[in-house]
Amino acid sequence: MFREFLCEHRLENLLCAPGAFKPFPQCGDRDAWEKLAEEKKQFLLGWGKEALNGYPLITATQYMAYRRSGDRRIFEKPYFDRRILLFGAALAECVENQGRFVDAVIDGLWLICEESTWVVSAHNNQEPDDLYPLSQKCLPDQTNPYIDLFAAQTSSVLSYVLYLLGDQLNAVSPLIASRVKREIEQRILHPFLTHNDFWWMGYGSKTVNNWNPWILSNVIDTALLVETDTVRRNRTLERAMIMLDHYLQTMPQDGGCDEGAGYFNVAGASLLDCLESLYRASDGQIDFFGEPHIAAIGSYPEKVHIAGEYYLNFADCDAKPILDGERLYAYGSRTGNKRLKELGAFIFGGASGCGQQLMIRDTPQVNRTLFGLFAGPEQNVPEPKPAPFMQLADLQVFAWYHDGVYAAIKGGHNDESHNHNDIGTFVVYVDGEPQIVDMGNKVYTAATFGPNRYELDNTRSKNHNVPLIGGVEQHAGREYAAREVSADGRGARMNLAAAYPAQACVDSLVRTFVPENGTVTLQDEIRLARAQCVTWVFMLRHRPCIQPGEARFGTLKLCFDPALTPHVEEMVIDDPRMQRSFPGSLWRLTLEAGTGTSHHYAFAIHRI
Repeated sequence: MFREFLCEHRLENLLCAPGAFKPFPQCGDRDAWEKLAEEKKQFLLGWGKEALNGYPLITATQYMAYRRSGDRRIFEKPYFDRRILLFGAALAECVENQGRFVDAVIDGLWLICEESTWVVSAHNNQEPDDLYPLSQKCLPDQTNPYIDLFAAQTSSVLSYVLYLLGDQLNAVSPLIASRVKREIEQRILHPFLTHNDFWWMGYGSKTVNNWNPWILSNVIDTALLVETDTVRRNRTLERAMIMLDHYLQTMPQDGGCDEGAGYFNVAGASLLDCLESLYRASDGQIDFFGEPHIAAIGSYPEKVHIAGEYYLNFADCDAKPILDGERLYAYGSRTGNKRLKELGAFIFGGASGCGQQLMIRDTPQVNRTLFGLFAGPEQNVPEPKPAPFMQLADLQVFAWYHDGVYAAIKGGHNDESHNHNDIGTFVVYVDGEPQIVDMGNKVYTAATFGPNRYELDNTRSKNHNVPLIGGVEQHAGREYAAREVSADGRGARMNLAAAYPAQACVDSLVRTFVPENGTVTLQDEIRLARAQCVTWVFMLRHRPCIQPGEARFGTLKLCFDPALTPHVEEMVIDDPRMQRSFPGSLWRLTLEAGTGTSHHYAFAIHRI
């Protein structure tokens, strides 16, 4: 898409001149800042005052902690706090315009420029250990700059601070801006122009993921805000657009995101950021919002929204991800997607106070706060209801909604981004509340993306709503996949046999999933090459009450063959990230069938 565009158009004929990109009001535009609602002004001033108390220390041993213990937060908390404090001080100065926060801004800029690297410790050197000794991965190598998610994001933070407060900083000393620009050039712009070997660029064999648009959105803004050489700026943007093509090639035509809704902020919404900046910098001449594939990617959140804060959360996705309502609204506006606009406005208007609408989420993607300040959607919009039937055919994710009962199932394969071994798993919600669930995501550690990933309780199939065959779980890998998948408004059918390794001896495992009139019927027909027991797993939000052939939990009743042996296990949720979605406990209900080569069982899930 983008490569073809560049073959037909020259960016120098479309883009504004360097220095003319004005995406938001600068501090000197007093009318725009004075017109902000008083509530927003007070919030920004309170945020900025936090920086007046100073910035956190960052040490070498904090950086080394990830390699020593696997804990990312020891380094990442002070690292992100610095950037959030800096941006808060910059915004507060834009509101007040009295110089009170300028020194705090200078201190933040200087401290970040003094950092040995902007790459977080968990991303330090992407090469395998056998190519780059572990001892050299504990600390950054300044002679070999790399661009990870947060190095690119840092360059955007600094670029926006210079953009907002350039005159105020130059009044103190022109050396401030020149130092910042020199660091951006050495750490971001020059490596971006001279490297093709960073995996997220898409020139190698590794498939790209959300890193691609997330990094590129920050590189594009950096180039538009600080690059003064027209040729280098245009070359940077051309390369970024070609790399975006590599991302689009990985995205299914249905727009589904196998990383889950929790990643949309930094996947589909980052793609929007790239396109929006190009659109604005060209006065609308670079416009891809009418492309069906772009529109499909934007539609993903409204397709997987269940109710309130809940979304389908297959893979490393929280059941309650924090989505940026303004970005969804903007994407819906650009692509003419009414439901997406409504969902974005509902999220933005439903946030508890302007602080929730404007505060940086997770990491400092600062343009999101500026969009929230100056381009926020209308509020008091009613929540859109799910469609009666939703399908992401390429991802093999399907959902049905009728009379308050929401049910969804997935096929796919076990080599998706942020994969869980979960082919055939399903969820059921009633009146917007979780009943049969997917555990979702946990706080990331070294183990999350290491060789022992599938020893974690939330990634392995034994803790998903799929059967165990002779105690054997599904395996990870592209070859472990659903086959013969079909779905329509009446239900879904898929063969899960290939999801299991050879030792499970599965000849066929046909799962049928039929939601109808408030009841969900699950049926598994299993043929095995060797006689084995089969154990069905149901991950429940509420403690089940077991009677012969029946389990009641929450607002559902599960009916099953009384010959199956039930067992209930409480799983106390102690992970801080998972606690946000499922505070307290989840309950793992298993129903075991005796040994045999043929197992044919049906389960009826009724609303009570």
